[in-house]
Amino acid sequence: MTAKHLQDTTTLHNGIQMPWLGLGVFKVEEGSELVDAVKTAIQHGYRSIDTAAIYGNEKGVGQGLQEAMAENNIAREDLFVTSKVWNADLGYESTLAAYEASLDKLGLDYLDLYLIHWPVKGKYKEAWRALETLYREKRVKAIGVSNFQIHHLEDLMKDAEFKPMVNQVELHPYLIQPELMPFCKEQNIQLEAWSPFMQGKLLDNPVLQEIADQYGKSISQVIVRWDLQHGIVTIPKSTKEHRIVENVAVFDFELTQADMNRIDNLNQNLRVGPDPDHFDF
Repeated sequence: MTAKHLQDTTTLHNGIQMPWLGLGVFKVEEGSELVDAVKTAIQHGYRSIDTAAIYGNEKGVGQGLQEAMAENNIAREDLFVTSKVWNADLGYESTLAAYEASLDKLGLDYLDLYLIHWPVKGKYKEAWRALETLYREKRVKAIGVSNFQIHHLEDLMKDAEFKPMVNQVELHPYLIQPELMPFCKEQNIQLEAWSPFMQGKLLDNPVLQEIADQYGKSISQVIVRWDLQHGIVTIPKSTKEHRIVENVAVFDFELTQADMNRIDNLNQNLRVGPDPDHFDF
């Protein structure tokens, strides 16, 4: 089923409800711009915010969340907050400590979703054990991974007690992940797209522009709609109010199957971020 509203959710395989759309804050520095972006998003109906330890902005995200909850009379339970453990902290004890540090910065008692940020060889299984401990102890609502390819997932699941609930990966019309998408569906792992607009590089694509014009929409709205119709959770990033609002004004139109296929056919397996099989950080 496709979302009909900004607060519609997908049900993860452990029964937790996760909003289809959220705000990403990658590369947004600490400060008033970040706090305001989080508050603006929540004021306009967003309920999901995605950050990570390495972004160095969990404090500002936390402040934005606290102020937004107070000003809009929203309960913590109504929000969905994601963070990620960084590569340097992958290990059983160090991952547990990293989780506490993230909570502390965010000023929260729990996270809705905690992810392993990158599949660092020889390290992600110990980190996953830590996430399973946090999950078993009900310290976190859901656990998952980020940037995992099929072989990483298969390797992780061989020894895992719990299967990842989410896999957040780079995914956009130039990188449609044609093998990973069906694999995650089959395994009941929710796929989530980071950098859905390819960090802005897709916003002048002529095919997307032609499709957008047909519907009287922007390219960003067409991409978000394409994600939703593929059953992909997506977290477009913006700090500008008009964009924060525009990015999710996607519930009053539906792409035809022909247009979905045209967008799929833009695939070039082209990444704007690092390749999960060849990264070194």
